[in-house]
Amino acid sequence: MNNYLWDTVLSEGWIRASERILEQLKHLENTEDKDRLELVRSLRFVLNMLQRSLIGWTHWVNNPDIMTIFSQKDLKTMTKTLSEFTRSFVKYDLRMTRLGVKKGLKSPKKVAKKREKSELNSSTFKPESCFLSFHIFVLL
Repeated sequence: MNNYLWDTVLSEGWIRASERILEQLKHLENTEDKDRLELVRSLRFVLNMLQRSLIGWTHWVNNPDIMTIFSQKDLKTMTKTLSEFTRSFVKYDLRMTRLGVKKGLKSPKKVAKKREKSELNSSTFKPESCFLSFHIFVLL
């Protein structure tokens, strides 16, 4: 299969999958009386779909063969639209981060440092706390 045909098949599959995702998102939005677990599950789905889209965009932008298809006007429009979307998302992210901090959420780095200090001051060694600190460090 030549590249054009293969890319067309992939694009058509992406479009069909994206249309199904939009239907699922609409269903999630219209579902009422969700409990906390269902809301968290919905958030995970939404973020996973956002991540899927971002990965797709990244593949496009990093592929010169794809980007040459678009005119300068197309690229300006994409940049403007995605910039507005990103600015809005980062503003929302900042609001939610501030809310989390207000409710007592702490940075994993600060939690790990505090834990390390208390371990150094403690006369007993607790391997499980080192294990947790190690995992927090690895995840960062």
